[in-house]
Amino acid sequence: MFKKLFSHTVIYGFAPQIPKVAQFFILPIITQDLTEVDFGVAGVLTAYTGSIAVLAFLGLRVILVNSFYKSPSQYKWAWRQIYGFLSLWNLVYAVLLGVVVYLVVPEVAHENRFLIMLINVAPLVIFGPVGNIGMTFYQMKQKPLQIGLRTAFFGILTVFLNLYFISYLKLGYMGWFWATFIATILSNASYYYPINFIYGIKPIFNFKWRSIKQYLKVSLPTVPHYYSSYLLNSSDKMVMDLVGVNVGNIGKYNAAYTVGNIFQQLGMAAGFAVAPMMTKSFKEGNDKAARDLIFGLQFAFFVLTFLVSIWLKEFFGFLLRSPGLAEMYSLGIIIVMSYNYRPMYMGSVNKLFFVEKTNIVWKVTFLAGAINVILNLLLIPKFGFEVAAYTTFISLMFMGYIGYFLPSIKKVHEVNYHPIRWFGLTLVLTFMAFYLSEISVEMKILISAIAILSAIGLGFLFKKKIIR
Repeated sequence: MFKKLFSHTVIYGFAPQIPKVAQFFILPIITQDLTEVDFGVAGVLTAYTGSIAVLAFLGLRVILVNSFYKSPSQYKWAWRQIYGFLSLWNLVYAVLLGVVVYLVVPEVAHENRFLIMLINVAPLVIFGPVGNIGMTFYQMKQKPLQIGLRTAFFGILTVFLNLYFISYLKLGYMGWFWATFIATILSNASYYYPINFIYGIKPIFNFKWRSIKQYLKVSLPTVPHYYSSYLLNSSDKMVMDLVGVNVGNIGKYNAAYTVGNIFQQLGMAAGFAVAPMMTKSFKEGNDKAARDLIFGLQFAFFVLTFLVSIWLKEFFGFLLRSPGLAEMYSLGIIIVMSYNYRPMYMGSVNKLFFVEKTNIVWKVTFLAGAINVILNLLLIPKFGFEVAAYTTFISLMFMGYIGYFLPSIKKVHEVNYHPIRWFGLTLVLTFMAFYLSEISVEMKILISAIAILSAIGLGFLFKKKIIR
C-alpha cells in the first residue's frame, strides 16, 4: 500500500517538478529580464483570477469521484451529464472572468489588458471542462502516468516558452501569460480525444435538470471549501493591492512564494495519490490503513520541507538574480514550512467527502481562509507586506488541525490521528529551519546528511513495524 502511495505521489508530485528543474536553470536567465513590476503584475492578475476560479467547476468533482466508486457500472451517465452542463456553464463563467480581468489589470499594464483578457478566456471557450474531467478520470482509474506525462511535457514546454518570450522577445510579464496560454490550450487538447472518443465520455447537452440539481445540492457546499484554497494561497496579493501596497513589493512577495508554490503543488499531488487509496480503505472499513497513509505522507513532508528550508538562502541567491528579490528567503522559509499542514488536513476531511458530509467541510476550510484575509487586512497596513507570510502559516495550521477537535468531525473518525504531536513537531522544525538557514554551508551539508540518513532509518523501522 505504501509503495503504491509513494510511487503515485512521486508521479503526481514530481512530474510537475521536472519542468521545475528546467525552470531552475533558466530562472537566473529570465530574472535578468524581469523587474519587480513584472512579478507584481503577474501576482496581482493571478490573485484576482484565482478569486473566482472555484466557480468554473462548481464543486462537481465530488460527484464525479463518488459516482465512480458508488456506481461503477453507470458512472459515465452521470459524468456525461455533468460534462454537458459544465460546457455550457463555462461560457457564462468565461464572460465573468473576462470582465474581472479587464477591470483589475494594474495601470502599468493597461496597454495589454484587452489581450490579457482574451488569453485568460480563450481556453474556457475552446475546451470547457475537459481538462479537469480528464484528470479526474485518470486519477480514479489510478493511472498516474497519464497525468504525470502530460504535466511534465507541458510544464517543460511552458518553461521554454517563458525563456523564448521573456529573454528572447523581451515581453516581460506578457511572456508568462503567452506561455501559460499556449501550454493550457495544448494540454486540454491532449485530454479531448481520449475522453470523448476512446472512453466515450461525451457531453450530454440535453441533460436532466433534476439530476443536475441533485448533484449541485451536494457539490455547492464544497465551493466555499475549495474557495478557501484561494483565500489561503493567493488572496494575500489581492489584499496587498487593495490596501495600497505598491506593485514592486507585491512582486517581492510573489518571488518569496517561488518555492512555496512547488510545495503547494506537491501537496495537491499527494492529495491526488492518496484520495483514491483512502476512499478504498474507507469503503473496506479500514480506517487505520487510511490513517497510516497520512502518517507516511506527513513524515515525508517534514523531511522535504525542512531540508529545502535550511538551504533556501542559497537557492534564492542563485535563482533570483534581480536586485531585491533574493533577500526574500526568510519569508520563503515560513511559507514552505506552512505547507506541512497538507497531509493532516487530508486526514481530517477525506472521510467527510466519502460520507458526503460536505456541509461540515466548507465551514472549517472557509473559516481558515477568512482568518487569513482578515489578518492580512488588519496587519499588512501596519506591519508591511512581509507579515502575510506569517498569517499564511497561522491560517494553514488552523485549517490542517482544527478539524480534529470539532465534535461533528471527530465522531466520523474511528482512529486517533494524534494531531497535537504532529502540530508540535511542525513548530519545532519551523524554528529550527529558520535558525539553521543562517549557518555555514559546511554545517548545512552535515545536518542534511544526518537528516536524510535518519529519515531512511525511521522509514525502514516503520516498514518492518518495529515502530508504529
